[in-house]
Amino acid sequence: MLLSEQCYQKIDRELAKYPDDQRQSAVMAALAHAQVELGWISPETMQELADYIRMPAIAVQEVATFYNMYNLKPVGKHKITVCTNLPCALSGGERAAHHLKQKLGIDYRDTTADGEFTLMEGECMGACGDAPVLLVNNHRMCSFMSNDKIDSLVEELKK
Repeated sequence: MLLSEQCYQKIDRELAKYPDDQRQSAVMAALAHAQVELGWISPETMQELADYIRMPAIAVQEVATFYNMYNLKPVGKHKITVCTNLPCALSGGERAAHHLKQKLGIDYRDTTADGEFTLMEGECMGACGDAPVLLVNNHRMCSFMSNDKIDSLVEELKK
């Protein structure tokens, strides 16, 4: 087993929300729980989830590869996603991305040598009025990110 008993308990709570013949409806939540525990979704994890949920492995893979919130390869301890959709890009997103690239010494889809940070570009995060917007590890949204706020965020995450 790749996943802990605690992770399976969380997945069981998700599965309980659906009739037995619709277990596949919990696949997104199951993928999210697995990713929180493991940091990324490997092909072996997809197979394990498919077996557990009782759905074809290809169907799990289709979901995992369709949505960009699932990490399909290892990422740094802190994955920072920069919204680069047009409204954010025009409201400082490009500047924020450039600043992060220089500060971390990496480009999009790269991870720092120490394994601490991965930088990604993302599509709309639904907060255009708060641009530029960053998302940390798919769970923490940071708004109005000036260079100073970016510097503070990076220092906070390093601790």
